[in-house]
Amino acid sequence: MAEGLRERKKRETRQRISDIATGLFLEHGFVTVTMADVAEAADVSVNTVYNYFPAKEDLFFDRSEGVVDRLSRWVRARDPGESAARAVLRELRAELEAASPRMGLIEGYDRFMRCIDEAPPLRSRLWRIQQEVQENLEAALREETRATAGDPLPGLIAGQICWVHGTLFVSIGREMARGRNPGEVSREMLGLLDDIEGLLSEQVLNYAVRGVE
Repeated sequence: MAEGLRERKKRETRQRISDIATGLFLEHGFVTVTMADVAEAADVSVNTVYNYFPAKEDLFFDRSEGVVDRLSRWVRARDPGESAARAVLRELRAELEAASPRMGLIEGYDRFMRCIDEAPPLRSRLWRIQQEVQENLEAALREETRATAGDPLPGLIAGQICWVHGTLFVSIGREMARGRNPGEVSREMLGLLDDIEGLLSEQVLNYAVRGVE
């Protein structure tokens, strides 16, 4: 369905406010910058900013929705004969091979992480996002395997898969904070991902295999 003019203008306004806010946060720090500062820089009212972003943390993590359901989307879209864990491993390898900015493989990522480290509200929000990622993944695994409410396996497998995902992000963040080249870091992370896969049990690697029709 084609996007209407009103919807397009709203989307563009939201994106412009978000981009301006991100620049202010990275330059001055999250705690220092106020919603009024963002509104002034974006040449909109404070109420307009709040209409799009109910909290200042929403401005910083404005793309978190795509992160929160990414692992569950990968699992739901896995190939016939492919397990949940192997689908996530495959997608992560593709992201690393492409040196994807979605993995933090982008110049300036160290500034983004430093901004989070210096702001307790952002650290709290990041923790909550990580919990939502695992909750969504567990829900997807329960649905895909038709697990009973009392079955602990979907939650345990979700925890293992999220450990893989989280370990990669922590390692990438650490290396990028040293000012390293994204391409070099991506190559090293591919090796790390192989090591991580070697630590996963067969039960994890073969859980929720999609049937072949």
